[in-house]
Amino acid sequence: MMRSVIQWAFALLLAICMLPALAQRASEGGQRARGQGAYQAEVTVRSQSENERNGGFARALSQVLANMSGERNPGARPGMAEELRRAREYVEGYDYRQDEGRSASGAPTFNTVMVVRFSPDKVDELVKMVGLPVWPSPRPKPVLWLAIDDGSGSRLVGLQQNNAARAILDRARARGYALGLPAGNAAEQAMAGAIWRGDTAAVARTSRAYLPPMQLLGKLYRAGNGWRADWIFVDDGKVLARTSSSDADARRTMAGGADMAADALIRKYARATAPASPPGDFTITISGIGSANDYLRLMGWLEGHPLVGSVVPVSAAGSEWVLRLHLKSGLAGFTRALARDGVLAPVEGEDNTRFILR
Repeated sequence: MMRSVIQWAFALLLAICMLPALAQRASEGGQRARGQGAYQAEVTVRSQSENERNGGFARALSQVLANMSGERNPGARPGMAEELRRAREYVEGYDYRQDEGRSASGAPTFNTVMVVRFSPDKVDELVKMVGLPVWPSPRPKPVLWLAIDDGSGSRLVGLQQNNAARAILDRARARGYALGLPAGNAAEQAMAGAIWRGDTAAVARTSRAYLPPMQLLGKLYRAGNGWRADWIFVDDGKVLARTSSSDADARRTMAGGADMAADALIRKYARATAPASPPGDFTITISGIGSANDYLRLMGWLEGHPLVGSVVPVSAAGSEWVLRLHLKSGLAGFTRALARDGVLAPVEGEDNTRFILR
C-alpha cells in the first residue's frame, strides 16, 4: 500500500511539473526572515536596489490589502493606485532572505525574497479611507477534495501528496485563507469517483470528519495540450459557486479553484468598512490664484486627480475661487492626499474646506 502511494505521488508530481519544496538558506543571524501576520508580506525581487525595493513595497502592500479584504485587485479602487506608489510611507521595516530551489529541468534556482512589515495603524487608516471591505478572522478552512487524472485514471490528492496541490494551496493563502487536505485513507480515495461525477452529497458525507463543513471539489485533467479543472464550492451542503479553469500550466489551472472559493467566501463573510469620509459633493474655497496660468494649472491638476470625480466652478472673487468637487474618498481622504502632492495646502485656523494654491 505504502509503495503504491509513493509511486502515485511521484508520478503525479512529474505529470504536472510541480516544483519541489524550496530548500532554505539561514540568514547571518541564524534565523530566517519571514512574513507573518496580517500586516506583513513576502515578495520576490530581482535585486536589493532602491527601485526594485520600492516596487516590492507596492506589491507587498497590495498583498496585505488583498489578504485583509480578500479582493483580487484592491489597487483598482479609487485613489489606491496613488497609495501603492507611496507604499514605502507605510513600511515599518523590511529584511531579505535567499531561497534556493530547483527548476522543472533540475537546475538550481536562487530567489531574493523581501519580507516587509507595515504599520498596522497606517494600513488601518488606509482601509478606512477607501472603505475597503474587511474579511474578519478567524477565517474558515475549507477541505480541498481534488482528484487528478493525468491519463492513467483519477486519483485523490491527500496529505501525503500535498506538493501536488501546492499551487492551489499557495493561491488560497495569497487570497487570505487556507485550504485543508483530507488524510487520503482508503475510504477517502474512493471519493475520486464522486468528485468526477460532481456528487457533492457523497463528498460532504465523507467530509463530516473535518471542520468546517465546507468543501472545494475539483477535478483536474488533460485537455488538448493543456489542463482543465472543474470546480464546485459547497458550504454546509449548499453549492455556492461553480466554475472551470484551463491553462497550458497545471499550476495556473489549479489556482482558479482557489480564486473561486475566495470570491464565494468573501461574498458571504466579508463586511464593508464605512469610509472615514464617505464620497460625495463638497464645496471648497481655493485662494492664491493670481493668474490665468494658476487657474489652468489648478484645474488640470484637479481634473487628473484620482480622488476627484468632477470639478464645477461656482464663483470667483479676486484670487479666490469657489469650486464644487465630487470626491471619491470624501474630504478627509482628499485632504490627506494633499499633504503629499504639494499643489494645494489646507489653510490653517480655518474650516476644513479652505485651501491655498502653492
